Amino acid sequence: MLEEEYEERRVLPPHLRRREPAEPPFVYSIRDARLADMPAVREIYNYYVANSTVTFDEDAMSLREWRSKFGYLQKLGMPFLVAESPSGNLLGYALVAPWRQKRAYRYTVESSIYLGPAAAGKGLGRALLGELIARSKAAGLKEIIAVIADQGAEASIALHERFGFEEIGRMGRVGFKFDRWLGTVLLQKSLK
Repeated sequence: MLEEEYEERRVLPPHLRRREPAEPPFVYSIRDARLADMPAVREIYNYYVANSTVTFDEDAMSLREWRSKFGYLQKLGMPFLVAESPSGNLLGYALVAPWRQKRAYRYTVESSIYLGPAAAGKGLGRALLGELIARSKAAGLKEIIAVIADQGAEASIALHERFGFEEIGRMGRVGFKFDRWLGTVLLQKSLK
């Protein structure tokens, strides 16, 4: 008993305790994506293709596919944003794409946000989503749909809900990846 009490009292004074070095501030800027960003965008996305179920894609996207997608979204005037570190490294991206190809859906888009693994958990997703919503509204879009995996994406669902997205449905067992069935959660936000 005396030993335990001694151990509890034995604490170094603050000036003698080892201090962990302060983590440098997480600094970035958000800008419109450029064609030259597509190799980095591809790398970020393909990381998730290979390592997670946040995308149901099972095959990595090629640079040609990303360049084509970029050109298509540019032609439509759809927001496509990137977050960049002061040194010029791409930290993440956000975009909207047509929800469906039929003309009647022209004011409804699906959002996508992907962060490089080192940028997760630092508020970048929140910043990108906020800017994506603002740019989508400025582009005259009216509805944004988020389709999120129903497993392992709780943080993404919570993020969208903080921005006023409301759950509008769930689809169970619609994807099969990594030898397991996956579903989706659909959320929607009106841009008024």
